[in-house]
Amino acid sequence: MENSFAITTTFVAYLILMLAIGVIAYLRTKNSSDYFLGGRTLGPWPAALSAGASDMSGWLLLGLPGYAYAAGIEAFWLAGGLLVGTWANWLINAKRLRTYSITTDALTIPEFFARRFNDKSNLIQTISAFFILLFFLFYTSSGLVAGGKLFETVFGLEYSTAVVIGTLCVVSYTLFGGFLAVSWTDLVQGLLMAAALMIVPIAAMQGGLGELTQQLETINPELLTLWNDSKGEPLSAIAIISLVAWGLGYFGQPHILARFKASRSNKDLTTARRIAVLWTALSMVGALLVGLVGLVYVTNTGSVSLDDGEKIFMLLVNAMFHPVIAGILLAAILAAVMSTADSQLLVSSSALAEDFYKQVFKKDATSDEVVMVGRLAVVGISVVALILAMTPDSSVLGLVSYAWAGFGAAFGPAMVLSLYWSRMNRFGALAGIVIGGVTIVLWKQVSGGIFDVYEIVPGIIFSTLAIVVVSLITGEPDDTVKAQHAKFKKLLVELE
Repeated sequence: MENSFAITTTFVAYLILMLAIGVIAYLRTKNSSDYFLGGRTLGPWPAALSAGASDMSGWLLLGLPGYAYAAGIEAFWLAGGLLVGTWANWLINAKRLRTYSITTDALTIPEFFARRFNDKSNLIQTISAFFILLFFLFYTSSGLVAGGKLFETVFGLEYSTAVVIGTLCVVSYTLFGGFLAVSWTDLVQGLLMAAALMIVPIAAMQGGLGELTQQLETINPELLTLWNDSKGEPLSAIAIISLVAWGLGYFGQPHILARFKASRSNKDLTTARRIAVLWTALSMVGALLVGLVGLVYVTNTGSVSLDDGEKIFMLLVNAMFHPVIAGILLAAILAAVMSTADSQLLVSSSALAEDFYKQVFKKDATSDEVVMVGRLAVVGISVVALILAMTPDSSVLGLVSYAWAGFGAAFGPAMVLSLYWSRMNRFGALAGIVIGGVTIVLWKQVSGGIFDVYEIVPGIIFSTLAIVVVSLITGEPDDTVKAQHAKFKKLLVELE
């Protein structure tokens, strides 16, 4: 009873802090630019940690440790791919996207594509917004599943009740504060997540890495091999490519790309890149160690059983720390869930408000109207994601993998080529977005042989081919697009 009270008190204090940040941000939100991009005022620390925290979500404290718990250091293929992807995304996309979004004065990714290619038909913007809404429903749902598992484990609540409570926590401050609330809370939550992932495995390890390796060797030596799975079977080329290919998804994630556009200067992005890569490296090493140390702990403690590997972080925290400390560490999971779900809800609401409502239904909508529609969209999207999250057996990693591939294939090739290739035109952009998104949906329905490769791989290949081929067989970009690209290149030099 005392333990439960201490943990509950810690959680409530944490939520009050996050809501307070949301209220302060609400008072600073004056227009749609403030609500959806924070008025482009993010410094390097909030830009980096907000991108990292919104990227990693609950899967960093649940899905990745759960994978390492089951598969051993095979999980390093996935973590390594993501680390390289993080670095490459900041290096390749960040400065150019921020500069081009200033050139086009675009708030959202669909709006950027439409203005980049002078698409007066609004087809690119509408289809891009559709894919954002489709894939973010799965992504947001994964966060709500993680929140449900957290509240279910900590408070002994029924799963469905736990998911509803977690959803209310996320929606409450996203609804009012918008991008500033999301980014400021992500800064706090990113630091908390990294600290928790460092503290828990260090506290749980007895005798350091050497002792951990020996114990894992005793449990199952195959857990320590990069080239075999936990059963001793060699990892196939398809399996390794599928794991490493997660890193390719970064180039098309709208909630991460939004941080580049919101940064206050191009110079800040260099510092932010270094912070983001260091944070990602520390967090993922910590997450992998949680899974490995947790396996040793469960094996050595005969009285402990674990039917869901994604709960290993929570099991270690509850078993090893004072209730007050445990409450703080468990709040890191809530931080991970909130930091991603809020960003996803915000991007989804901006797609509905800016890219559907303003472009299709009411072109003369005022800034206040757009913000109001955006806030209503947060509630509506949350309800749909909540319904998807109501299945207790949902895997956090499974839901994330589908949405991650969807964004990576639909927007990744189109984004990179639009920033570097002046010959790309609106027909190529449209073809790439559609082919990439549709490939993910269709590939997911088939299995066996080559179809076992992670769907992001064929999605990106087909999307890239579609952009290049269609752009080359159709006319060159019009004079407006050429002039805008020339302006972008000049501004890019000036902002260095």
